[in-house]
Amino acid sequence: MTVADTEPGGPADLEEAVAVFSSVRPRLFGIAYRMLASVTEAEDLVQEMWLRWQNYDRATVDNPAAFLATATTRLAINAAQSARVRRETYIGPWLPEPVDTSADPHLGAERGEALELAVLLLLERLSPTERAAYVLREAFDYPYAQIAEIVQLNEAAVRQVVSRARKRVLVERRTPVSRTEQRRLLTAFVTAARAGDLTALEELFAADVTSYSDGGGAVRASRIPVVGASRVAKYVRAFAGHFWAGVDVSWADTNGQTSALLSRDGQVFTVLTVIVSEQGIDQVLWMMNPAKITAVPAVA
Repeated sequence: MTVADTEPGGPADLEEAVAVFSSVRPRLFGIAYRMLASVTEAEDLVQEMWLRWQNYDRATVDNPAAFLATATTRLAINAAQSARVRRETYIGPWLPEPVDTSADPHLGAERGEALELAVLLLLERLSPTERAAYVLREAFDYPYAQIAEIVQLNEAAVRQVVSRARKRVLVERRTPVSRTEQRRLLTAFVTAARAGDLTALEELFAADVTSYSDGGGAVRASRIPVVGASRVAKYVRAFAGHFWAGVDVSWADTNGQTSALLSRDGQVFTVLTVIVSEQGIDQVLWMMNPAKITAVPAVA
């Protein structure tokens, strides 16, 4: 190996940069996804981070993993602020983009916190900085002092932010059920919805169930949420005849739970899932925006 190989920008130096970045990439994606709730936006952000890392004076970095996580989080905070503005003009309900968790159930984190759709929806109500502090602590178990440095607050403030966010999630989120029970109720819902069985549907629902359809203006979908067991059951039955004609159902592992992939002529057109508590199905989520359902493979 020559001196030129090991110089900044040389083959060996670039090879090392690739190796370092690849080793932490799952964590960087996990941070970005939890911040943006979009696979596409998270991948774009991680790619931008890679370009910055390539061009950075890496000899000045003592701890590459910490440096990359910090820079990614700060980029994500800025991106989340822009995303919030864009979502104010989104056509119809906005839902998180489902992410495939079949290979990495925690998406680079020590634990799978802030991945379930129910939690991601609640985190949308936090400011980007609050969300970052919560994600870094609850999913990645970062020390408060390190979080403070990343989000540029003092440690006492970070502790308060995380505590408030944690309480908000606990208060507003009903006690979840097991993954097995979630899949059972999703399967039962698909069966009842396909048959247009009004009674069976109502029996599956919590009294205040809400149905959200995200078409993003690209496909026909309800532009307002439908609320209440009776109303949601009638709504689902009303379109059962034409919606389910020729539909094949397969299953996917998304956000740590099961989703149904609805396809027609081999093309997935809806990712359907349910958020479940001890009261039954609390939310029915119809992801129909074609741009948001491309990254979810079917599993057995």
